[in-house]
Amino acid sequence: MNKLAKIQGALQAENIEAVLVTSEFNRRYVSGFTGTSGVALILPDKAYFVTDFRYTEQAAKQAVGYEVVKHSGPIFETVNALLIQNGVKQLSFEESYVTVAEFKAMGQAFAAELAPIQGFFETMREVKTADEMKEIRVACEIADAAFDHIITFMKAGMKEIEVSNELEFFMRRNGATSSSFDTIVASGVRSALPHGVASDKVIEAGDFVTMDYGCYYNGYCSDMTRTVAIGEPDAKLKEIYQITLDAQLKVIDALKPGITGIEADKIARDHIASFGYGEAFGHSLGHGIGLEIHEGPNLSMKAEKALVAGNVVTDEPGIYLPGIGGVRIEDDLLITENGNEVLIHSPKELIIL
Repeated sequence: MNKLAKIQGALQAENIEAVLVTSEFNRRYVSGFTGTSGVALILPDKAYFVTDFRYTEQAAKQAVGYEVVKHSGPIFETVNALLIQNGVKQLSFEESYVTVAEFKAMGQAFAAELAPIQGFFETMREVKTADEMKEIRVACEIADAAFDHIITFMKAGMKEIEVSNELEFFMRRNGATSSSFDTIVASGVRSALPHGVASDKVIEAGDFVTMDYGCYYNGYCSDMTRTVAIGEPDAKLKEIYQITLDAQLKVIDALKPGITGIEADKIARDHIASFGYGEAFGHSLGHGIGLEIHEGPNLSMKAEKALVAGNVVTDEPGIYLPGIGGVRIEDDLLITENGNEVLIHSPKELIIL
């Protein structure tokens, strides 16, 4: 069953008469369209992709199974004509992505009643198809290659921003379309900042350097973190590195279908807390990745949902000591029928450059 047929089957099962997809990531997910203008209108037995003259040819190639409709006036007027043509009385829309102004415009343009839905496509997106996994694997391979490169490039005296730029340039040179988020390079005491985006700070001997980065490849992303030392680090930093690594590996040993995000998070959190650093691990263990760098399912103290085969999640415990430094180690994991597959293959034992 192809993706569109699966979506239409879900619409029928949920008694959804029609749904309008306007958000960028869900629009790409449902249609394959990579342009910047257009909406998907899906009924249980029909599907339309409405766009302007700039994208009609592109949509015809990418939005397989959709009838491409060109609009020359306001796009919602064209959508309304299709709703009337198909006798649609109630139109569902993505409530998390529609602004107040857009909602008002839809209310004025559409004869159909508006019905908000939430999480309909996002839940589907949590289970990756074989085709999606091909793209994610390549994105992870590019990130791994970038790590191999950066540990031969980075040295004391460089600025964090130089390292960040080199990572991003390398990934683009090797097939990435873009970074999947603002690259984090945090050195020395700045490594205690979980989201320390690269600065002009000079990397010094004895610094821990945390690099959290990833890339997009054909619309799908990777996300990895490694912490390395420039010269011999302080004993306290070595201690928290090993604790973090052991916590990360314990999660890998445990992740499989049926384990909840709460249970996964607790494995890492309890291990770190047993050494007295519980308060220094302030963020969640991980999150899903795919079309977006943060999507479901989550691994956190509040994530009750159980993992299923096809989920792709991060495993990224960390310890952060203000004024001293910090450590984070992160892999992307595919949940399989019997366990998990680690998609990031860069070494995790402490590297001293």
